[in-house]
Order: sequence, then C-alpha cells, then structure tokens
Amino acid sequence: MSAPLNHPLPVLDLDVLRTFVAIAETGSFTTAANAVFRTPSAVSMQIKKLEDVLGRSVFSRDARSVTLTTDGEVLLGYARRMLSINREAVSKFIVPDITGVVRLGSPDDYGERVLPHVLKRFAQSHPSIAVDVTIDQSKNLWRRMDDRTLDITLLTNSYKVNMVEAEILMTEPIVWVGAKGGCAHLREPLPVSLWEEGCAWRAGALEALGREGRNYRIAYMSAHTAGQRAAILADLAVAPLPRSFLGPDLIELGAKDGMPDIGTYSLAMVVAPDADAPVRAVADHIRATFELFRETGKL
Repeated sequence: MSAPLNHPLPVLDLDVLRTFVAIAETGSFTTAANAVFRTPSAVSMQIKKLEDVLGRSVFSRDARSVTLTTDGEVLLGYARRMLSINREAVSKFIVPDITGVVRLGSPDDYGERVLPHVLKRFAQSHPSIAVDVTIDQSKNLWRRMDDRTLDITLLTNSYKVNMVEAEILMTEPIVWVGAKGGCAHLREPLPVSLWEEGCAWRAGALEALGREGRNYRIAYMSAHTAGQRAAILADLAVAPLPRSFLGPDLIELGAKDGMPDIGTYSLAMVVAPDADAPVRAVADHIRATFELFRETGKL
C-alpha cells in the first residue's frame, strides 16, 4: 500500500550514501572511513541510520569481512546513480563559467571507446573548456605526466604495476578473444595478435603462454584497437583483450579451448597534483562515466 500523502517517504542523505558506496567498494568500514574523512565509529553510525531509514540490513558483517546483503546490492545501484546525478547537477550550476584548456591523455583502446562519451557530456556542461587529447601508449603517457605536458591521463596497467599516484577506475579480466565460429585458436603454433612492446595486455598474454608451454607465433601486430579487431574477425589470430571489449562477433576463449588464464588489469587515472578547476572538472566527469560503466556495463 502506498504511503499517505501527509506522510512522505524519507529522503536519503547523499553523505550517507557516499559512505555506503565506499564501504561496498572497499569491503572495509575502516578503509571507507579514511576515504570519506570520518572516524570508523561515525561511519558505523551513518550505516545504522541508513538501515533504520530503510528498515533493511545493507551489509552482512563478521570478524573478517563486510559484504552486501541482497538489499544492499539493490541499493548500491541507486546510490551510485544518485551520487553521479548530484555531481553532474552541482557542477552544472557551480562551475559553468570556468574556462581553460585541459591536456588529456588516453591509451588508444579507451580513447576510442570511452573518451567520446566523456567529451560529449563534458562539452554540454562546460562549453568554455577546451580538451586537448593525446592518444599514446600508457608508458609514454606516464612519461608525459612526468614532463608536465599532460594535466590528466588514463593508463592501463597490469596488477603487478604499483602506481601510488594513480586512482584505479576499474579492474577486469584480460581474456583470449577469437572470432565467433573461428578456428584460429586450434592452429599450431597458435597465431597471436598483439600490441606493441610495453602493453600490459601483451605482457600478461605472453607470460601466460610461456607458463603453459604453448607454442605460438606473433601473426599480427598493431598499436590500435581497430587493427586488433580486424585480425580477430578475419580469424587470422586470437588476441588478449579486456572482457568488456567482447562484442557479438567476438567470443571469449578459455581453458576448454586450450587457452591459459591471463589474469586481470586495471584502468587508472592520474591527475596533476596542482590541478586547477578545469582539470578537476574533467576528472570528475571521467569518474562519473566509470561509475555508470561499473553499474550498467554500458557507457
């Protein structure tokens, strides 16, 4: 039964939702407390308040771990959307008049898939800010940040790379990809399509093949995602790609196909320590884009 009109539903506090999301993502009240600049006891009180308002438990807690309940998983999607909409709305009214040029770097793969969405939304809310985009390998983008020729950059790195200054936007598996109905993975030696030296996906793939003692040959090499897809779709080779890159004509190849596990990689963002308002605005839009991607799998 719907609540009477004279008894409106309670309003969820965005600060509490921010804390809730931090706990869900870190799996720790203590770590989340540091992230939201509150004490662990204050964080616990916030979650108790949230659960009291909803009349449901959102976390299952024991001595070692914190996990979302079924209700908590449902709330997480709403919380991320609400925080994203709030950030977008506030930026629309508080910083509409800032101007400047932001030098943004991105690897080719995410420059093709993610940046068009980021730049389109950003242009709508910040028409006076120009974004100068550089597409390059992650190792070169990192060097450009050191040289101060970029203000902000996206970087792909394997789980073995420690980048203290980087903010992890997402982590996902790297998988072997072949053409739907293709047979490249059955050939000996295995034909492999790879990026240039320095690519995290290349390093992980070659390490996995070496670990399994699988004979292979590099049949195709390209620094661009479009080139990799062309080689796969033509059934000339298989290639290591993030799972989110799969499409209707591409399939994941696993152990049943004789392909070794590669592992995971992370997409990170690095922002100049002295970033001004335009740079911070771009960073916020990138964060919002990946919040949406983590929630829906779509950009």
